Amino acid sequence: MQAHIVHVHPEPASFNAELTQRARTTLEATGAAVTVSDLYASGFDPVEAAEHYRNRFDPATFSALAEQRHAWQTDTVPVDVAREVEALSKADLLVIQFPLWWHGPPAMLKGWFDRVFMNGGLYTSRKRYDAGHFRGRRAILSITTGAPEAAFGPGARGGDPETMLWPLHYSLHYMGFTVLAPFWTFGVQGHGYVYEQDDSLSTRLTTQLDRWQHRLETIGRAPTLAFPAWEDWDRQGQPLESTRVRAPSVAQS
Repeated sequence: MQAHIVHVHPEPASFNAELTQRARTTLEATGAAVTVSDLYASGFDPVEAAEHYRNRFDPATFSALAEQRHAWQTDTVPVDVAREVEALSKADLLVIQFPLWWHGPPAMLKGWFDRVFMNGGLYTSRKRYDAGHFRGRRAILSITTGAPEAAFGPGARGGDPETMLWPLHYSLHYMGFTVLAPFWTFGVQGHGYVYEQDDSLSTRLTTQLDRWQHRLETIGRAPTLAFPAWEDWDRQGQPLESTRVRAPSVAQS
């Protein structure tokens, strides 16, 4: 198996970094070849802009969709994006590691989605969803939060985890991935927000690393999230009356 980890945290000594390192060593121990993209360390530019395209389709007016398609067709994909696309093209498993910031992913990760999943190359009008480019590949999100698990849920103070991950999960489905249930690490506290004593926190986070390892060691048996497919929609994209799609559920860590 080939695995690719997209690591999205600016601090090398963070718990996110520990989760990424454990993922790498665990997957390598199972015999997988592993690559890692550390977006902050590499200086990845998350802002899609005209300046990335040296051979413009339309020099007068910038359209990301048009320039991405043209760059793909003319083999002028931006170097940093091409590097990411190459890693993804080889991977059977995609792992995305990030903290929950403002009830969603860091802007760096959203920008990675914006730039790397290129129009006209990795998706087209028909090469989407269950007919997507990455069909047959798997993807899993590993997320950390500052607040404890008890604070999360529908209507809860911390927000609904399922809702906050929906855009990422649905985008991965859009690209054809089989989306695995996410792995949550709640309550990575600090900097004035304290919910438990340090010794208890240390023990719990150590246990959480072991649970992450076990999840990856048994990745072949990991539950998947259900999404609609082309056959579930009418010509306008509305669900057919007979369609019954199970909403993704939050998998506790």
